[in-house]
Amino acid sequence: MNVTPEHNQRIAAMTFASVYPHYVTKVEKKGRTIRELHQVIEWLTGYDDKRIHELIATNVTFKAFFEGATLHSNAAMITGMICGYRIEEIENPLTKHVRYLDKLVDELAKGRKMEKILRN
Repeated sequence: MNVTPEHNQRIAAMTFASVYPHYVTKVEKKGRTIRELHQVIEWLTGYDDKRIHELIATNVTFKAFFEGATLHSNAAMITGMICGYRIEEIENPLTKHVRYLDKLVDELAKGRKMEKILRN
């Protein structure tokens, strides 16, 4: 699948708060916890629990979410398919970062061990 400019704009304008409940549902349905979800988000972005809740409350866009984040140095190790896209082939940095987060949440929900998810 090709990532179109319209797709990139839609991702940038989407709010983290609108997607976060879906992340929670996905991981809890598979027996994982919100704490584990936050651990994954913190690893990728540097945001702690308090900051995650602030970002949800202020309804930030993914653009603002990732502009303020400090991406983990091993984030580029996140590869594979997510939402029909091969992550390593996505050229737009913001779209790639959002897909990194989607992939980590997916791995958490699939029961992958935390050490593997966090690429340590």
